[in-house]
Amino acid sequence: MKPGTRALGVAESYTGERSTLAGTVVRADRVVDDVCFASCTVGGLDATSRIIDLWSDLDRPDVRYVVLAGIAPAWFNILDLTRIHDAVERPVLSISFESSPGLSEAIRREFDTPGERLERYERQPPRERVSVNDESVFVRSIGCDDPAGVVRAFTPEGGRPEPVRVARLAARAADDYRTD
Repeated sequence: MKPGTRALGVAESYTGERSTLAGTVVRADRVVDDVCFASCTVGGLDATSRIIDLWSDLDRPDVRYVVLAGIAPAWFNILDLTRIHDAVERPVLSISFESSPGLSEAIRREFDTPGERLERYERQPPRERVSVNDESVFVRSIGCDDPAGVVRAFTPEGGRPEPVRVARLAARAADDYRTD
């Protein structure tokens, strides 16, 4: 991958009823190019729309990939990867960092009427285990021929790709600032 290839990483942090979403544009050579913020409802179903808004607000046609930290930010605010992919017209990767049996049972347990949330979750592509730097991550992807290659190209050390690592730091800092 060329050093100037860019990815938009999106991660979140929440306190209370709102979650802070941070989007960071990071090049494959680890240079941070841009940062933006949005918010979504904790326990809602608006995170997908807010991520699409982040993309639109950035107006960065040079970004080649969208890399998301997880599939269920802000307490089961389930992302619709196909909808994001269709809106941004770029490969979309959702990365989780722990093995799990999935979220279906947890969604049923936590919500009296899990309907749309559960259906959205179950429509997402399956997770693929990817080994990177002696660690494993779990990747769902839409529109990406080589998700493992993308993850590895943006992960200089450890198991967290740089775009989502930086986005997580930004989201935490912005959330702390917002709630102080």
